[in-house]
Amino acid sequence: MGDLCAPFEERVCRRLSPPVEFPVGRQIRDTTFQIVKMTMRNSGRNAGLAVLLTVGFLASSARADEAKSKEHPLAPVVRYAKLCLEKVESVPGYEATFYKREVVGRSTITQRMRLKIRHKPFSVYLYFEEPSAGREVIYVEGKNNGKLIAHEAGLLSIAGVMELAPTDALVMKENRYPITKAGIANTLRIMITEWEKEMKYGETEVKTFNNAKLGNLKCRVIETSHPRPRRQFNNHKIRLWVDASSGFPVRMQKYGFPRKAGEPAPIIEEYTFMNLKTDVRLSDADFDRNNSKYSF
Repeated sequence: MGDLCAPFEERVCRRLSPPVEFPVGRQIRDTTFQIVKMTMRNSGRNAGLAVLLTVGFLASSARADEAKSKEHPLAPVVRYAKLCLEKVESVPGYEATFYKREVVGRSTITQRMRLKIRHKPFSVYLYFEEPSAGREVIYVEGKNNGKLIAHEAGLLSIAGVMELAPTDALVMKENRYPITKAGIANTLRIMITEWEKEMKYGETEVKTFNNAKLGNLKCRVIETSHPRPRRQFNNHKIRLWVDASSGFPVRMQKYGFPRKAGEPAPIIEEYTFMNLKTDVRLSDADFDRNNSKYSF
């Protein structure tokens, strides 16, 4: 189980270089009028008039730059996350090896499973590899009276196939979210909602890492953080890992605030999607308990 707790090396290679700063606002306008005066002296009225026509454009650009510089640090993060969400939603479904590490109550639940997701109708198939090896779960939106279907393996299989509500206490004992919120798109929507709420407040730092490694994947990592606990902040840090080659999110993390200064931030949620296959054709059979490849 130790390997599952940290299945991949997290190595941030370097920060992005700081953006180049350009003069804005009054500085641009003052500079422009100096150019106009010099041009009129040296080239006459016609040349000066031509330059004057550019003043409005430059001043407008300056105002746009000023407005952009005043936007919340999370605004570009939300825009980028929504582009990632569009990327995920553009495929009908996918398969992946799903690593889950999350705090539920006073316990940290760590699991590895094979995952199939279909977006329409929303469907989930899970095969547990560790722990609870052999457990299978199926959920299809609008089917089975809104319930998930599950069975255990080994000695626990004596209980047979169970039909449970997604929010049943037995199910939520090992999950922070119901199965209706499973998958990359749903997890990303939750992060976006969190960021949008945080945009009402200050005290937010955003860092971008372009050469992070997740296994053999080169990733872009967006990290948002808050320096100190506040009632309006649910997390100390949030990290979004995006595969640099495909543009697909492959890991989402949330960290709590350290209990004491100098202590590492505790992981609250970590969802990792490896061996991602988006070119698969998933059919109703992939989410059918009667599938001969399954053990229901």
